Amino acid sequence: MAWDAWNEDEYLACLRAERRGYAWVMRRYGGLTPARAEAAALEHYPYEASDAPYRGLVFHDHSWHWAMSKIHGDSYWREHPELADPPPEYWAVSDA
Repeated sequence: MAWDAWNEDEYLACLRAERRGYAWVMRRYGGLTPARAEAAALEHYPYEASDAPYRGLVFHDHSWHWAMSKIHGDSYWREHPELADPPPEYWAVSDA
């Protein structure tokens, strides 16, 4: 399904999952406290109204990518090839 064709429940489920994943990465790799990590996730993934243009476009990459870009910069996978792919723990959290 295209990101712009989601119904509200699908959008909210994806939003929650990406926020969970982003907050987990920011705690585990960014050293943020749980409260700061949650705030960072809410800031990066604000709710977008159903009529917002390009609603959910941020979902074209997983929260792993966005969080790693925030922590290490846009080319994190070149400087930190070990971070190119998320570990199984990330998938367990973001897919929960």
